[in-house]
Amino acid sequence: MRYLIIGAGAVGGAIGGRLAQAGHDVVLVARGKQYEALRDHGLRLVTPGGPHIHRLPVVAGPGELGELSPDDVLVLAVKTQDSVAALEAWAGRPVAGGGTAAERLPLVCAQNGVESERLALRLFRRVYGMCVWLPATFVEPGVVSAAGTPLTGILHIGRYPGGTDETAHRISADLEKSFFEAPVVPDVMRWKYAKLLGNLANAIEAVSGVITSEEGLTLHGRARAEGEAVLAAAGIAFASKEEEKESRGDKIRFEPFDGSERSGGSSWQSLSRATGTIESDYLNGEMGLLGRLHGVPTPVNDALQSVANRFAREGRPAGSMTIRDLVAEADAATR
Repeated sequence: MRYLIIGAGAVGGAIGGRLAQAGHDVVLVARGKQYEALRDHGLRLVTPGGPHIHRLPVVAGPGELGELSPDDVLVLAVKTQDSVAALEAWAGRPVAGGGTAAERLPLVCAQNGVESERLALRLFRRVYGMCVWLPATFVEPGVVSAAGTPLTGILHIGRYPGGTDETAHRISADLEKSFFEAPVVPDVMRWKYAKLLGNLANAIEAVSGVITSEEGLTLHGRARAEGEAVLAAAGIAFASKEEEKESRGDKIRFEPFDGSERSGGSSWQSLSRATGTIESDYLNGEMGLLGRLHGVPTPVNDALQSVANRFAREGRPAGSMTIRDLVAEADAATR
């Protein structure tokens, strides 16, 4: 199987780099400065075991690959706000022997949130969800840090909307030879909704920094409580905290092997890189959507979504709002 990593940033770079290190065929798909750095210097993946430079095929889009192979696996690792463009770009690509990528190839959504699977299923016949627990950072163009040890990450995988198949097990087997644990589960979205509840903190971290204070923890608790109420009203199941804890165990520890402090997660990285977009519409905004569909107020998540989007739109620095000011905005929204 050849893995086409669509979006070779932090998560995509870590997955692609580890797969390549284990001897699997990998093609990285990137754009802009990341594409140029990967093309000219390779992917530098920095891990607790040391840095590894992977000289892999790199393309800016599907046109550079020509006809795809029936053994290709598409791994969608862009932020959800970029999913539609990526899906449309790859769906119609011809596959050797006939048919298109959308008709014949498996597509794995290795992303936060729960919307990309729905978007993909409009075009692709074989969609897989992946719940990504993977501490990775985009350091600079061409350089990704993956600080998890002894495993780089835990990647639950399954068919969308549900079930398992031989392809899921083959992908899992490749990942488990590549410093990952990759449980094949028939209810992958239950794990992704659980991860979504945790990701409601992303906006807090993005605008106010890594959450260490009681004020920040309490604010995330309020956002999570809204989320749990929304999911209950919608009849959507999610893995419990106990299940998540048991699944992770001591398999992933974060070790700042280079002496640096822990950086923020994916939303924080979007602001720090001044990308102009942030994924809050598909995290806190997902709860707002479900809340409005099912009559459950979500003022805290609405406020967090609004502030995060304002930061992205205005190019404000990550972590530049005090947690006290952010709590005040959430409080104002609940009145």
